[in-house]
Amino acid sequence: MLLTAEKEWFKDAEGRSVLLRGVNLGGSSKVPAPDGATHMRTDFSDSKDVSFVGRPFPLEEADEHFSRLQKWGFNCLRVLITWEAIEHGGPGVYDTAYLDYLRAIIEKAGEYGFYVFIDPHQDVWSRMTGGDGAPGWLFEKVGLNVTAFDATEAALVMQYRYPEYEPMCWSQNYSRFAAATMFTLFFGGTDFAPHCLIEGEPVQEYMQTHYINAVTQVAEQLKDLPHVMGYECLNEPHPGFIGVDDLTVPIRVAGQIMPGLQISPFDGMVSSSGISRAVKVAELKRLGVKITGETIINPGKVSCWLHDRDDIWQKESIWEPGHEGPLLLHPHHFGILNGNPVHFFADYLTPFINRYAVQIRNNHPDTFIFIEGEPYHTEPMKWGVKDAQNVVNASHWYDGVTLITRRFSTLYNYDITTGSLVLTQRGIRKMFERQLRRMKEASARMQNIPTVIGEFGIPFDMNNKEAYRTGDFSSQVTALAMNYDTLDSLLLHSTLWNYTADNTNQWGDQWNLEDLSIFSRDQQRDNDIGSGGRAIKGFCRPYARKTAGTPRSMSFNLKSGRFTFIFEADLEASSPTEIFVPGIQYPRGVAVTITSGQFERRDDSLLVYADAPGECTVEISRI
Repeated sequence: MLLTAEKEWFKDAEGRSVLLRGVNLGGSSKVPAPDGATHMRTDFSDSKDVSFVGRPFPLEEADEHFSRLQKWGFNCLRVLITWEAIEHGGPGVYDTAYLDYLRAIIEKAGEYGFYVFIDPHQDVWSRMTGGDGAPGWLFEKVGLNVTAFDATEAALVMQYRYPEYEPMCWSQNYSRFAAATMFTLFFGGTDFAPHCLIEGEPVQEYMQTHYINAVTQVAEQLKDLPHVMGYECLNEPHPGFIGVDDLTVPIRVAGQIMPGLQISPFDGMVSSSGISRAVKVAELKRLGVKITGETIINPGKVSCWLHDRDDIWQKESIWEPGHEGPLLLHPHHFGILNGNPVHFFADYLTPFINRYAVQIRNNHPDTFIFIEGEPYHTEPMKWGVKDAQNVVNASHWYDGVTLITRRFSTLYNYDITTGSLVLTQRGIRKMFERQLRRMKEASARMQNIPTVIGEFGIPFDMNNKEAYRTGDFSSQVTALAMNYDTLDSLLLHSTLWNYTADNTNQWGDQWNLEDLSIFSRDQQRDNDIGSGGRAIKGFCRPYARKTAGTPRSMSFNLKSGRFTFIFEADLEASSPTEIFVPGIQYPRGVAVTITSGQFERRDDSLLVYADAPGECTVEISRI
């Protein structure tokens, strides 16, 4: 591999500290090519015959896209794949055409100097449950009929609901029956559904084995490519029902109720079995999410279970229909096991990660394993000496208010971790810093491993897509700059969400009305390689790519153009410190001062040769 790890830093062969500034590639890799976008109506009956060849973009376009990303200063790519892309054809049936295509794309990325790590992506389990990730044939294996998910409210799926579908509502599926059931079986089927077998094998073992074997096909393809750093275990792993204390209470996110139907796990089990159910409805109001009414779900009394298959949760005696209505027999089934409270990360996710790491490294030895916990969850991530080593904390972070409302303000925000209103730009910056610092501190407790913020980003369709009409992306520039200012202050590695090659102003990233891509063909005006970029000044900014020593502090003032970098010089390093200096921030050139040694300009880089031990300060300003 080109990089190793030394505490919080990645190190190159010359002994320099490498700061990863990357991007996720890409948003539409969640859906099949060429026309699998979520606004296209489907019943998923063709799910075994799809193809992901061409995701993130056709191979013939690779030079264009990689050239653009290179010009913008990125040095790392978090490349999205899905389990479905590899094994959509059926159990053990791997799409070799896709694997060959993926190999070619990753090889090409190396030609442009990118470090790469692979993200086996999922959101709310699969396309059939309103997101992406797992192949469709798994539902039949556990007895579920995907065509009944919409009628029973087991899943909220854009392919069925559009145009009656709101941006960001897809996340409601984490608490809906279908996705929650599948996550529970995947991570905890042995404990919570011991009677559920697939082809005579415990459901958890069957599902995990197939998933890990699928990603192993990718590791086998890429094992000889030195710029491939490693593999994530699973994007944003979710416990499903695991750890739920009371099945009568709707699942919350960070203690907050979410807009939409307030379906408790018990409600979901009952409705999905073919029984109508009354549930509350919540809406996002000016002062937060409020209960505004009630509705009946599954009035047609449709069942999600295939006619010849058992209801898994009835079979586990969690509930029964009853003569006078459904009866919940074990409300704490998922919250307490053998008399002890259940902890998802420690009890279920950690063993899975360790198992995954062993098998991936059987094919790709010494590779990094990128790990993350459930987003917005309070359970601490713990990692000990007996767990897999050479791991990276790849947690995600978003400015939740901006993401959900698609509006950005420097005057007010809301801290989802404390449930409190935050006022003034200074207060918002402090909130960002506090939230991200906690992630870095978690890495320090996990044997002082590197932290890569695997996802962060902003919606570009703010204020009803105003920027697309006016060409004024100033709000997006400010929002991105505040994100990057915080990353700089904490010297955090990061991969921005996202770059989608086929983004459009109408359909965004081709998935569930999300529109977070820093590039769109609809913004292209000429043949300049940077044309099509959105809010470029917000993310294309100076940073220390490689440091001959240890970085101490870094800051950039977008308004003035002043960049300051302080590092502890290592005179034993065999190559100089390399700072990315983008012309878009310095159109008339730069003035440079350093406290030790010499410097030279080379293309888009400033090379610094420190000649004395101790701290060296580099300042760059506009001419």
